[in-house]
Amino acid sequence: MVPITTAQPNYDSNVDNLSKYGIEFQTKVLASVISAPEFLEQSYDIINPYFFDSDAGRWVAKKSLRYYNEYRTLPTLEYFKIELTSETDDTLRAGVVELLRKVITKVKDSDLEYIRDRFLDFARNQSLKSAIIKSVDLLQSGDYDKIKHEVDNALRSGQPKHIGHLWNEDVDERLTHVSRDTVPTGWDVIDSITGGGLAGGELGVIAAPSGIGKSWALSTIGANAIRKGKCVVHYTLELNENYVGIRYDTIFTSIEPGKIPENIDTVKNIITKIPGKLIIRYYPAKSANSHSLLAHTQQLTALGHKPDLIIVDYADLLRSSERIDARYQELGAIYEELRGIAGELNVPVWTASQTQRSSIQEDVIQADKIAESYNKIMTADLVISLSRKLEDKVNMTGRAHIIKNRFGADGQTFPVVMDTSIGQIQIYDEKSSKGILLKKQMDNQAVDEKNNLRKKLAEMTTLESLDD
Repeated sequence: MVPITTAQPNYDSNVDNLSKYGIEFQTKVLASVISAPEFLEQSYDIINPYFFDSDAGRWVAKKSLRYYNEYRTLPTLEYFKIELTSETDDTLRAGVVELLRKVITKVKDSDLEYIRDRFLDFARNQSLKSAIIKSVDLLQSGDYDKIKHEVDNALRSGQPKHIGHLWNEDVDERLTHVSRDTVPTGWDVIDSITGGGLAGGELGVIAAPSGIGKSWALSTIGANAIRKGKCVVHYTLELNENYVGIRYDTIFTSIEPGKIPENIDTVKNIITKIPGKLIIRYYPAKSANSHSLLAHTQQLTALGHKPDLIIVDYADLLRSSERIDARYQELGAIYEELRGIAGELNVPVWTASQTQRSSIQEDVIQADKIAESYNKIMTADLVISLSRKLEDKVNMTGRAHIIKNRFGADGQTFPVVMDTSIGQIQIYDEKSSKGILLKKQMDNQAVDEKNNLRKKLAEMTTLESLDD
């Protein structure tokens, strides 16, 4: 990473500190410094290490600001560890270690936004106070332009730095970054019609009835990203962490879940060679909201595990961060919040949605079969339905239908091979050789099903005539 600047500010030690707010408040401010990029971007020019009571607090603040000043990104735990190796004061080193432990535990606290607002008010007031003190001497010399400059800078301090995209000025930047930095799904036909999968800030949805395989589909997407060396965070609201982990074991090894324990050496040998990372976090249904997920991802980032892809299995089991009575409105808010997480963290997010019970009989599941569908579809960038009738399950086939595609054509249906016993799911272009054969097989299945139905109806008619 190329440093932006190495110039270091001179901090005024004659400032008010945060003593009146207490140690807990100061710890939470530092938690925000190491975990919230927007807060650090907004406040780095007004944070003064001397705001903090302890030497350890000043050390963490100073090192964090130096790192951000040079690299314009959050400091990592590894950075602090390296910096501590050159610290000769044993007492200070021990104090920093203890403080960082406390700071990391506070990263997930729900009141951090309130803490940030209070701190920014304090820091802005300190900047204004400093400008007024400087203005006394300037007033005596009659340097009113300098007075105005000092006061104006103080009033602008701690404000958001990003004003937006200046369309007719930022032409070069826009056109040189026109391509999306995507995380592929691993399904060639889906990656083709989406321009490579999903990119940061985008939301994808797998819609299917219960028991069809939407969780397996999400895990398949996650597994492909892990193969590519990505860090995947998988939130499960239905299955426990160990069970989800075993499903990933199955996908990578093609060993059935029930046989994983008797093949531990084989599993370990395979998965330890995979370049990416997988972090699985369980939340009971309806116990978590978007704030819970965001706080957890910020904690992971602070610990050096920044997500490249987030999977939520599944969104319908989350609760909204707002109090909403109508279920369809709450679900709409949940999906909007998920897309907000995707945007804030600049990562793609995949989730799943339940479809209506009647959809189990559908050859192709359309948008109107998705539970409380309108708001979900409006919010998502990509919506794929999976349908598997009884005969499909028997034959390990199914259909993937593109309900919405913000990046290209939709309304297409593709044949699918689904063997959930070993976690293998593949979606084929129906024009490919495999897709043609698979579609022919499924068409024959449909014909056989109709013939069997006609036969059963004929038998029923014959029996009724005998009764007469």
